[in-house]
Amino acid sequence: MLEAIAARIEAFDRTYSRFRDDSLVTRVASTAGAHPFPADAGALFDLYRRLYAVTDGAVSPLVGRTLETMGYDRGYSLRPQATVASVPAWRDSLAWDGSALVAVRPVLIDVGAAGKGYLVDIVGALLIDRGIVDFVIDASGDILHSGDAPIRVALEHPLDASKAIGIVNLRGASLCASASNRRSWGEGLHHIIDATTGLPARRVIASWAIADSGLVADGLATALFFAEPARLAEEFDFDFVRMFADGRVESSSGLDGELFR
Repeated sequence: MLEAIAARIEAFDRTYSRFRDDSLVTRVASTAGAHPFPADAGALFDLYRRLYAVTDGAVSPLVGRTLETMGYDRGYSLRPQATVASVPAWRDSLAWDGSALVAVRPVLIDVGAAGKGYLVDIVGALLIDRGIVDFVIDASGDILHSGDAPIRVALEHPLDASKAIGIVNLRGASLCASASNRRSWGEGLHHIIDATTGLPARRVIASWAIADSGLVADGLATALFFAEPARLAEEFDFDFVRMFADGRVESSSGLDGELFR
């Protein structure tokens, strides 16, 4: 079982990692044209297309070159270049036909906004296929729970890892978190990029989303940095918590948990 999981993670990484010379994403970054992707890409790119629309372009898989020139590159130099690349518009750069990604010009894709949550789903499906139905997968901020007994999950304070801002009860769903402090470097630089401006998010500093899948929860955790929950709720079914830079915290009315005021 462990070997099968490791092999599946390796295959996913070999497709989507922008930090590998041999990945499909790296090939797209250097070569225009049609690039066939594996079957699992359909759900991932379809979600990105929905998030791109509902956030008015703020959440995009095309932030890779911006992050790279900002210092979050394959060598983790964390040294911004003199000129930071802007984020290209989806319609001017690529098309997804359900099986192949057509790059109008070379573009560096980054699926960090939803990819890890999706990989959690994939690993969970492997476990279920083997008859394992009671489990918790914790991928450092992206959690998938399966089984009858709920678990209590603390929501880490983004400014003090020794504290929690609340607790949620999770059962048969996924909880994914995103915070600007987790991958930050330099002054005001972090990995959550507003694709409409090419700049790191400022107003929100942490978010948590609960949904039926890790893919959706992970994507929404990023989208909550840029879009109002009511707008996202028009397209997705989820619960949430988010914290603002001024210390305010808000949550969905149906949240199964407790916030510490």
